[in-house]
Amino acid sequence: MSSLKVNKKENKLESSNQIDIIDECKGAATIGISGHIRPDGDCVGAVLALYQYLQKALPESKVEVLLEQPSSIFSCIKGFDRIQTQYETEQNYDVFFSLDCDKTRLGDAEHLFDRAGKRIHIDHHISNQGCGDLNYVVPTASSTSELIYDLIPEAYLDQEIAKALYIGIIHDTGVFQYTNTAPKTLLIASKLITYGFDYAKIIQETFYEKTYVQNQILGRTLLESMLLMNGQCIVSVLDKKTMDFYGVTSKDLDGIVNQLLNTKGAEVAIFLYEMSNMAYKISMRSKQRVNVAKVAAMFGGGGHIKAAGCTMNGTFHDVINNLSARIEVQLLENKQEA
Repeated sequence: MSSLKVNKKENKLESSNQIDIIDECKGAATIGISGHIRPDGDCVGAVLALYQYLQKALPESKVEVLLEQPSSIFSCIKGFDRIQTQYETEQNYDVFFSLDCDKTRLGDAEHLFDRAGKRIHIDHHISNQGCGDLNYVVPTASSTSELIYDLIPEAYLDQEIAKALYIGIIHDTGVFQYTNTAPKTLLIASKLITYGFDYAKIIQETFYEKTYVQNQILGRTLLESMLLMNGQCIVSVLDKKTMDFYGVTSKDLDGIVNQLLNTKGAEVAIFLYEMSNMAYKISMRSKQRVNVAKVAAMFGGGGHIKAAGCTMNGTFHDVINNLSARIEVQLLENKQEA
């Protein structure tokens, strides 16, 4: 297994180990690209930007995108209609890319990654230890889309690829408000918008705009939220019965945890939704004093210092008790730094 040496302080690869995607795919007849289950904006943007680049640079190769169905808000990205959401196939790809996650979060595509002739990881999550033949993991990058930008020669960039990358970056930085936004991130974004797409419309339609039902479910989760630890932690849960009543799926729940964190005095926000009986998907966000990636890792999850998640089994109260106990320890440890 080979890996790339990362200079974390400068957020770049050492020049002696620069990755050349086209070199790595040279001679490949078949190339697969996938990302994590429940794909978010960064995952979709990075996957489709890489797809477009490989199609342009390697027209003789068969390039396929295999991904769980993303939200329709991302249908403005070129290649969205080429995503294969059903891929029970025995295809052995010559090269397979896992973007924005390690292989354990590829879902049904994991076995395709395992069987590929060459396996390449590209990710920015600090919890990703890399399990490919080539691992390009840069935890200090704002997003996987930022890393894909670094790997695409300027001569291949066009309006559609730039739009895909821009969407990925704005979604993982919260439109440049999260602390993973670095000066380099803003420089990249400024270069991308020179390609002439309507970036203001993209921000409105893919990040802020909600359907009537999405606003209803957001209102309900805010109304039924609870404050813990003297208001330092805010929690809300959505059970499957309520989701069925409103006719919503997990794709309709984006942004809820971020809105919870906007509560004055709250250092941490936890949002849970029930996937099946006593099985919950948890999203956590923090401001300054809690490393939620550390909390998520204790329960088999991961993510970023201020944005992380996991899946847990048990009653709602069991889940909250287990999470809040770990969060409270950090709040007390970092009390003097507040």
